[in-house]
Amino acid sequence: MDQGQGSDRVRIDKWLWAARFFKTRSLATEAVAGGKVEVNGERAKPAKTVKPGDEIRLRLAPYEHILIVRGLAERRGPAAVAQRLYEETEASREARQRLSAQ
Repeated sequence: MDQGQGSDRVRIDKWLWAARFFKTRSLATEAVAGGKVEVNGERAKPAKTVKPGDEIRLRLAPYEHILIVRGLAERRGPAAVAQRLYEETEASREARQRLSAQ
């Protein structure tokens, strides 16, 4: 699934944009720089690289997404492809559903 140059890592800001959490890469970069993203429990910088298996904690008010990286992409593709780049944890999904029900 990697669309890059055969690398097994992608910058977190590119990955979040490719996975369609942000409309533009600059919005993704701002969110990472603003402390809304953690990779494996540590606050990330925009140049931080992610690889399959990493856990990403993303705060998009009012929700918090906990994602496991399943694939890498440097370019934004169709939504169906973007959804295969990650898997949301069950706890994260339930917390979001509880919040949206309130």
